[in-house]
Amino acid sequence: MVGEQLGGVPSFALDLLDVEACASVVRRAADRLGGLDALLVASGVAAFGAASEDDDAVVEELFAVNTLGPMALVRAALSVMAPGGAVDVVTAVLADVPTAGMAAYSASKAAMSAYLTAVRREVRRSRISVLDVRPPHLDTGLADRALAGEPPRLPRGADADRIVELVVHGMVSGSSELVADLASGEILLR
Repeated sequence: MVGEQLGGVPSFALDLLDVEACASVVRRAADRLGGLDALLVASGVAAFGAASEDDDAVVEELFAVNTLGPMALVRAALSVMAPGGAVDVVTAVLADVPTAGMAAYSASKAAMSAYLTAVRREVRRSRISVLDVRPPHLDTGLADRALAGEPPRLPRGADADRIVELVVHGMVSGSSELVADLASGEILLR
């Protein structure tokens, strides 16, 4: 695993379809690390096609991987995280701009974004920051591994290194959102 390649950092495999396993891996990581200062969730699956043709099993897997699994990770992290910690979850620009041909995918990301907004309000007194990362399209290959359908013509991918830099800055600064201003092309931390 990557952690061992980086000098003995513990690594844990996880299946986002199993919410109990999500909670367990967070607890194991906190035990092994002597606590948990931050959680970064950067996972997901996509599906494409008309909403009227969405397969129920595909929609269910979209919500399991993009919403329910990450929610379980966040819940578990909040139960072991000390004040001053950071929870960062990559949702997508689709949370702000639901897109035709990606209705269920957009909805799964919007649901996670709404969840993070509510959690942020709940934990504000504990000084745990919650960052909702809603970047524009990144060329990660996710569209090529879709659960269903063919991706539409996608815009050129944003600079992933710049997004990572902003996520780290947002985590340290306690920002609540990383958003894409599609009109100007800017990526903003708020």
